[in-house]
Amino acid sequence: MNKLAHTYSIIAIDPGTGEMGGAVQSHYFSVGTAVLWAESGVGVVATQASVNFSYGPRGLEMMRSGLTPSETVSKLTGEDESRDMRQLAVLSADGKVETWTGRKCIKDAGHAVGEGCSAQANMMINDKVWPEMVKAFEAAEGPLAERLLAALDAAEAAGGDIRGRQSAALLVVKIETTGKLWEDRAVDIRVDDSPEPLAEMRRLLTIKRAYDHADKGDLEMERGDTAKALFHYSAAESMVPDNVEMMFWHAVTLANNGHHDDARHLFSLVFDKDDNWRELARRLVPSGLLKVTDDQLERIVKVKPRQCSMK
Repeated sequence: MNKLAHTYSIIAIDPGTGEMGGAVQSHYFSVGTAVLWAESGVGVVATQASVNFSYGPRGLEMMRSGLTPSETVSKLTGEDESRDMRQLAVLSADGKVETWTGRKCIKDAGHAVGEGCSAQANMMINDKVWPEMVKAFEAAEGPLAERLLAALDAAEAAGGDIRGRQSAALLVVKIETTGKLWEDRAVDIRVDDSPEPLAEMRRLLTIKRAYDHADKGDLEMERGDTAKALFHYSAAESMVPDNVEMMFWHAVTLANNGHHDDARHLFSLVFDKDDNWRELARRLVPSGLLKVTDDQLERIVKVKPRQCSMK
């Protein structure tokens, strides 16, 4: 099955963070379901223009069997009678990159390979888009996901898709597999339909980073390090101050670890936003998710903001 996913994308690897992945934006609905494919221990594939969906899973399978990116691109395009309408980029877990831009891809179209990365684009407003993506990625600092988004921002600044914007996706996996798929995938975010998909992508990535901090806070609580846990909880809540659910589960964790005054304060702020959270707190006790006595539970569900002070 082929679809016309004219777009710009970047795939890249960062040995320093132990991650590899890709990012894409297009004036095309749900571009993330078509373009990006990645597997820890194997590599990353971007298939676009007149998309051949099979390039994604087959490309990963070929690299998994030992083929290099160059051999993978050659085999995929060599077996495809419509290869001149395709655009393809392949990255292996050892950092090798190979690309293909068919001669019938709608201009402006092309690709550029940089240090551990490849940017490819078609149906762009000009031919500056993909070189600017590589430059921006190489100059950016921080986690791989943020560097990939910097490349997408550079594509927009250079002119972007001649049709405008609609959807975007960001996919990052660990370079070395843990053997657990749920742990190998570090970031998986899609914006399927938005007038400003890149801005929405950054908003969602911020929320994801905040939840990463919250998860670390829970882990530190389990280890008995309250100071580190509170650091992560505070970091999370400063990133998404209006996220009531994060505050609620922070309060639950505090209560479960005996920090009842701090827990009651957070519960009071949550309950003030929506009274349904009060009932949810009650329902957590029978399941063992909120470990408090009946008396402690009553003090929690009856608390009001003015009864507590921040500690």
